[in-house]
Amino acid sequence: MAQVLYLRLSLPAEPRKFSPSSSSSSSEPSLKLPQRTRSSNVSIPATGKGGSSRLLKTQKLNSEVSPHRAVSAVRLMRIELGGAFADLLNEKGKGSGENEMGYVQRTLGFRTRELNHHDLRLVTDIVGGTIRWRRYLDHLISSLCHDKDISSMEPLLLQILRIGFYEIVKLDMPPYAVVDENVRLAKVALRPGAGNMVNGILRKLVALKEDEVLPLPRVEGDDRAQARALATLYSHPVWMVRRWTKYLGQEETIKLMKWNNSEPSFSLRANQARGFSRDDLVMQLNALKVPYSVSPHLDEFVRVKTGLQTVIHAGLLRKGLCSVQDESAGLVFIFSCSRLYLVRDETHRLMISGLVVSIVDPQPGETVIDCCAAPGGKTLYMASRLCGQGLVFAVDVNRGRLRILKETAKLHQVDGVVTTVHADLCVLTDGEALKSNKVLLDAPCSGLGVLSKRADLRWNRKLEDMEELKKLQDELLDAAAKLVKPGGVLVYSTCSIDPEENEERVAAFLLRHAEFRIDPVDRFVPPDFVTDSGFYFSNPVKHSLDGSFAARLVRAS
Repeated sequence: MAQVLYLRLSLPAEPRKFSPSSSSSSSEPSLKLPQRTRSSNVSIPATGKGGSSRLLKTQKLNSEVSPHRAVSAVRLMRIELGGAFADLLNEKGKGSGENEMGYVQRTLGFRTRELNHHDLRLVTDIVGGTIRWRRYLDHLISSLCHDKDISSMEPLLLQILRIGFYEIVKLDMPPYAVVDENVRLAKVALRPGAGNMVNGILRKLVALKEDEVLPLPRVEGDDRAQARALATLYSHPVWMVRRWTKYLGQEETIKLMKWNNSEPSFSLRANQARGFSRDDLVMQLNALKVPYSVSPHLDEFVRVKTGLQTVIHAGLLRKGLCSVQDESAGLVFIFSCSRLYLVRDETHRLMISGLVVSIVDPQPGETVIDCCAAPGGKTLYMASRLCGQGLVFAVDVNRGRLRILKETAKLHQVDGVVTTVHADLCVLTDGEALKSNKVLLDAPCSGLGVLSKRADLRWNRKLEDMEELKKLQDELLDAAAKLVKPGGVLVYSTCSIDPEENEERVAAFLLRHAEFRIDPVDRFVPPDFVTDSGFYFSNPVKHSLDGSFAARLVRAS
């Protein structure tokens, strides 16, 4: 039986190249790189500024290792250690592959062949799936390693095992190919003994799967025991399972976790400010042979589950003809300076737009203040609805993201109605503040409504975060209230499904601000999204949309 070697290892957030060594016994805790097989030294030309060519330093090319598995393993290490925060693609869609192969070179000391579009798709599927199912996979790995504490296993070795387990159990890839490729990666990137261990563990997994006797927990015992079992079976933190079971019940909690583990879909918003309608977008998608369905809720939106890379390569985003958003919890990608940014803010949330903007109901000629605006999905959508008349003040504490917002507003031809304000909202309202009849506060939140798109967020969010976020939300609500003119509207929104961040924050705010009252949102969104209290709420299970919340509050005249 294969033996597991445990080694405590602390890697830096920034990848570094490890010195090759044929020895596996060292007192220093570092990855050991064995002698490469069938590697060749090659010079790779690159084009610099002004079209001049230069030669990169000699690099080792290994033609035997699967490129998508090498990239996936290194990327998973970076994500877990905090080194991977955002994806960056150029308009040709090649930047991501080049960037990731550079990390492979610096971390493992060799390169594989370049990634093609199929490889990039596999990297996305494997990385996202492995992160989503991490708790489930780790339970299986630990069980097959005699219930050892796998947290002390070498990071690269653990990621290779996770990839192999995910490919076999969840992707149903041919077992012989999965075993062969992951064993080869372990031998080349680590040492022969690591490859032998991977071989033994994966072959045991294949046998158990064929016999349908995977070592999984049963949902039985008291509430705590059942929560732990469900957390393993559906790969979520225990505290989330217990919290959702408290508010939703066990059956709805299971449905929610299944949604979070499903492959996410995205929505494209046609940029009508540039004269590009949804019909035009549909025509382009048909020409590109990208499957889609039109949104039943918003006229500008089209849903896509696959083919997003095709849309990007076709230049529709780069030209400002459309943006990648969600009908409930909006902006995912922003084009700026011919680059495509996957943007997340410091609280790891996605920006609200779509139906929430409908609740703000910006009209031509009006002035709207968008608090916590960057990176700007809702700002751009509101600006497009002003039809060139009016103004959106985009307030944010992050100067860099406000710069991206300004560049994107120009690309979408709405820069004439967008003014950025670099300020802390709480400080801004201390003095002579801006005043408006319509104010949107898309508050920092837990992001528990967007876990299907943010695979890693479930592992980064802690129960302790909730109290800190609620305090911040109260402070921001109080500050935003100062910006609302008498008779004006304040819209409070989150991308959370947690009532303590939603209904309870509004109730607490109304106790502190008797001059505000709830204005029911049934005039602005379909009735299926309206709660008994008159709030907007999108339920991932019920509506097949990311979870989000909004309250429309009117200040007395």
